[in-house]
Amino acid sequence: MIGRSGNPTLNDKTFDQIGYHSGQDAMTIEGTVNKVFITLAVLLGGAFASWSMYFNGQDVLPYAIGGAIGGFILALIISFKPTTAPFLVPIYGVLEGLFLGAISAMFESVNQGITLQAALLTMGVFIALLLAYKTRIIKATENFRLGVFAATGGIALVYLLSFILGFFGISIPYLHESNWIGIGISVIIVIVAALNLVLDFDFIENGANQGAPKYMEWYGAFGLMVTLVWLYIEMLRLLAKLANRD
Repeated sequence: MIGRSGNPTLNDKTFDQIGYHSGQDAMTIEGTVNKVFITLAVLLGGAFASWSMYFNGQDVLPYAIGGAIGGFILALIISFKPTTAPFLVPIYGVLEGLFLGAISAMFESVNQGITLQAALLTMGVFIALLLAYKTRIIKATENFRLGVFAATGGIALVYLLSFILGFFGISIPYLHESNWIGIGISVIIVIVAALNLVLDFDFIENGANQGAPKYMEWYGAFGLMVTLVWLYIEMLRLLAKLANRD
């Protein structure tokens, strides 16, 4: 059985009843890495487009909202039907790029240099955890998986509750505040997001070892990008809180 991932797009059920594949029909780590780079490239292309429009005085809010909603819909489709991943993941990358570019530009207009810092920190965390996973300094044990999964689910519920309460003018204390408690909450969320990368690495490695079908390379790349996008956004929020702390 493939190890459980805290990332909701990567879990045990993904590999149920898909059988064993070999040769050119099988998922490989190298193939998944290639798909990650392709997805990242199209994401950056979309981000550059909306970023440029923002600083050229254009209204990018429709692109941010459209990218977020469109990306969410595609993420649901890909999650429930992984066979669509080769066709939908590149489109997902473009939509997420439009969203991230617009959001990043808005943060940048308030705190110059914050997006570069967030991107570098995200990449640094990714590399550090990849090395820690490859050298087995960090192991994706069952208790580790369950802990990260529970923490991720808890954060998702808090964000959902915050979103719903926002319609009634109610905010959850400290969650979006720039005091030290709010900063501490953001640090915890960043740590949980980062630990999801370990589970993503484990999922991809196990999928390749157990002969998952070729299309799962795109699915693995998709799951990893979901985590990286989340981590980057949380890095932006943490840095913004630090820059504007009470």
